[in-house]
Amino acid sequence: MSSTTQRSTGVTPEPPSGLARFNTADDSTARAVLHEVCASRAWGSKVLARRPYATTDALFTASDAATAELTAEDLAEAMAGHPPIGRPKPGDPTSSREQSGMAGASDELRTEMLELNLAYQEKFGHVFLICASGRTGEQMRDAVRNRIDNTPEQEREIVRVELGKINRIRLTRIAEHAEGDAA
Repeated sequence: MSSTTQRSTGVTPEPPSGLARFNTADDSTARAVLHEVCASRAWGSKVLARRPYATTDALFTASDAATAELTAEDLAEAMAGHPPIGRPKPGDPTSSREQSGMAGASDELRTEMLELNLAYQEKFGHVFLICASGRTGEQMRDAVRNRIDNTPEQEREIVRVELGKINRIRLTRIAEHAEGDAA
């Protein structure tokens, strides 16, 4: 419903069912849901504090603001919740879905990604973070190759942007899925 329709009818649309459930969940449950989106406690606290959300866009705005405010330590905490590209967390459907571009990768590409991940981690002290959804294994490999020459400051800001993209994808799944749907 458009804002024009809202003004003319005086009716505010109901948020998507998943968002309504998130809005009404107790703080402990909502905090656990947010932790699955982003492992940064600071991010989760900031997003939690702004409930309830009328729309998914309002949730995105809060997430983006919280991501922009993350300190270097908060970013490190967020990245610690992400497995290396090519090695999704065993038994974690979110991790597997997000890294599906590596699912059919050749052994050569997997070996190269492992080596690049290790070199990146040694240089920057954290996992290579990229919004992997919709990317092929080759695209992820090329991204780590391109980013490994960045300065730590450049990389921290790229990581912040990539984290924001990942958070939005995960928040969309929470907001739009009805109870009982596979999220």
